[in-house]
Amino acid sequence: MKVTQLNSSTNMEKLLTQIGVDVGGIKILSSKAKLYVIKISNLHVGGANILKQDALSVGCDVAVPRGTVVAEKKYVDVVLIATKRELEKLSKKELAQPFGLKEVAKELSKILSVKREKTVEIMGVINANDDSFFSQSRFKENFAIDKINQMVEDGATIIDIGGVSSRPNAPLVSVDEELDRVKPILEAIKEQKLYEKVAFSIDSYEPKVIQKALNSGFKIVNDITGLQNDDVCKLCAEYDATAIIMHMQGTPQTMQDNPTYDNILEDVYSYLDNQIQKAQSFGVKDIVLDVGIGFGKSLEHNLMLIKNLEHFLSLDKKLLAGVSRKSMIDKISPSRVEDRLAGTLALHLEAYKNGASILRVHDVFEHTQALMVQRSLDLI
Repeated sequence: MKVTQLNSSTNMEKLLTQIGVDVGGIKILSSKAKLYVIKISNLHVGGANILKQDALSVGCDVAVPRGTVVAEKKYVDVVLIATKRELEKLSKKELAQPFGLKEVAKELSKILSVKREKTVEIMGVINANDDSFFSQSRFKENFAIDKINQMVEDGATIIDIGGVSSRPNAPLVSVDEELDRVKPILEAIKEQKLYEKVAFSIDSYEPKVIQKALNSGFKIVNDITGLQNDDVCKLCAEYDATAIIMHMQGTPQTMQDNPTYDNILEDVYSYLDNQIQKAQSFGVKDIVLDVGIGFGKSLEHNLMLIKNLEHFLSLDKKLLAGVSRKSMIDKISPSRVEDRLAGTLALHLEAYKNGASILRVHDVFEHTQALMVQRSLDLI
């Protein structure tokens, strides 16, 4: 006899199949392998006590503050720890309970219904400006076309092109200047029909620039202002374009001036939820969400968002993560922009594991290779 400890991320369906478990057993046991950790804030103390007892009855548990059982405080925060199967049972139980537990049950059901994307896309970044924070992403017309072709060869399925830097304290640029910067590249893409070999995204929030891109074969609008401008919503609907809605606190000129939140996860979630509803009201059908790493967030905020990206999957949209060579890496490991590839890969792989299905990157080949290795690990 031999006893072997396996990693908690082991592919359970494969493992159970290998040892000969029947199909029904594989489904049941696989659902027990995934552990959910769910924080419920401001729950009525009566609900907390009921939830704890109901959780114990189905085999999971709820962590509550000291004094909950004697109702020292009217509202408390609790942490629920459960497998998928236990969560399914508990969510049904709570539908009949008072003190807000019916609403909790609905949220638990929403979490259980989340379906993760099976594939991940790499979005290569090309900047048609001289003030992007990473000099090696800056390209003029001829060199940009060469770079696009190289990125496609390296594994990119989307190319994101922008004419204005959105780094902290970036200089303001007029709409006409932005259009002048990207126009030669857009026209070359249209003329060479490059949109037939890869999807193109325009990184802009200016309707004039966006319309030019959409008329050049672009199918994606990457709006760092999160569709604040109604005209951008109208364009996305008119051209049946995918809208990437990003969260940003403030503007590039102000966003890093002591960013604060009541609750970073819930505040960003609420904003994205509202903007989804706005976009859909204009007829926008395809939406991707970006929590906006580095856009009005502290280092802790950024790490919390990456670590808990799965929270945003209940919005039922694809998630984009863009951490490529950003200053948060420098805050963890002091480094020049040119020396942040390793940190970028670590953060993007974590984002992928937590639900991101699009990675916005400067280094396409390296990310393609890293994801191939990660997916091979996931199969074991």
